[in-house]
Amino acid sequence: RLATLAQLREVTKGLADISSQHEYHSLADARHHLTYLDAFAKHGPLLAKVEKAYEALVDTAARLEEVVTEERGRVDREDLLRYQVNEIESLRDVLENEESLVIERERLRHAEKLGTAAGEAEAQLYADDDSICGALSRIASSVEHASEFDPSLAPTAAQVREALVQLEDAASELGRYARDLSYEPARLAVLEDQLDRLVRIKKKYGETSQDVLAHRDEASAELDSLERYEERLDRCQREYDEALEHAAGVAEMLREKRQAAASKLSKAISKELSSLGMGEAKVTVELASLEGGPRELQVKGARLSATGIDRAELLIAPNRGEEAKPLRKIASGGELSRAMLAIKRVLAGLGPASLYVFDEVDAGVGGAVAEVIGRKIHEVAKHSQVLCITHLPQISAYADAHYRVHKEVVGKRTKSDIRLLSDNERLEEIARMLGGVTVTDQARAAAKALMKSAEV
Repeated sequence: RLATLAQLREVTKGLADISSQHEYHSLADARHHLTYLDAFAKHGPLLAKVEKAYEALVDTAARLEEVVTEERGRVDREDLLRYQVNEIESLRDVLENEESLVIERERLRHAEKLGTAAGEAEAQLYADDDSICGALSRIASSVEHASEFDPSLAPTAAQVREALVQLEDAASELGRYARDLSYEPARLAVLEDQLDRLVRIKKKYGETSQDVLAHRDEASAELDSLERYEERLDRCQREYDEALEHAAGVAEMLREKRQAAASKLSKAISKELSSLGMGEAKVTVELASLEGGPRELQVKGARLSATGIDRAELLIAPNRGEEAKPLRKIASGGELSRAMLAIKRVLAGLGPASLYVFDEVDAGVGGAVAEVIGRKIHEVAKHSQVLCITHLPQISAYADAHYRVHKEVVGKRTKSDIRLLSDNERLEEIARMLGGVTVTDQARAAAKALMKSAEV
């Protein structure tokens, strides 16, 4: 399926650099110019240091801001945490002994019933005339007597006697329990209050006593941290000042190197433009400080970023006496195309794109300049893949492969197709571009010679 150039640009954004007359692309976008300057000057290692220093500064600035912001609500927060710690501490014994206190409360709540039950059980087991222990004692004596006549009953007699001893012990324990049990309304009231407070405090700080105690520990730790605020503020401020000093140092070092490289890049691009038939054109790499607001990180009035404190823009004066202007403001499509080709030639292999598309880069040029353009495009192709749309045989001859675009009207619509040409078809097409509709032997010979001279 065929696509328009606009569609191709959208799909290949970040992958391809598409150049056509009067259209913006990465080299006309000043946001990319600093990247190309750094690539040209091989600033990679120093850029990495700047980025690392910037990230460290951002981290320390965030920590400092957090501490400063914390101060605004610090007093209120301290009061809240102190209240929470004290509230939980007042119930620490209850929290740590919840299970035993609940048991004690239930015993006091039902003291009368428990005393009655224990007393009645003790009486039935031992104290009453017809007690269970009395009956069991008589049974034990009877079985023991019987075992005198039949020794096989001796073990059974021993079991009955042991059961009697255990029941007598149980009866004694029940009697002691009943006598010791007392109803203590004051103690019960204390327990009811403590356990009611425990229920309320769990609703605030956790489902279990352990959750509440864990919250106390966290609140205590935060309170301790807040109470050491001044110490933390001084430390964060010191770390920030040190990080800013380091970041400023590497950023200013990078600026100095960029200033030196800007002049070299300007001369290199101007030299390429001269070979492309723009001998009077001059390119200038303009460096300026990044602008920023008062709340942004700054170094001597310039905004600090991960790429330093500079911005760059390529300016070009196409003719002698003209004012240098940004690439995006150049009026002539031919000049724009050649300017961009020159820049790409200088930066070949240094930019982010792996594919370059040149759309009619030959606009407004003749044979000699076209041959130079073809050679320059071929040099760019040594580092990246190049697709070039051209009507000039002097440029086409330098290509490694040729595709022919053909349009025809089918019904009410115009259809386009593209086809890879064979070696013979390549020769015929370049001959046609040289000689016109009718391809002569002379045109073929000229095309063959042109293709031969373009073999590099």
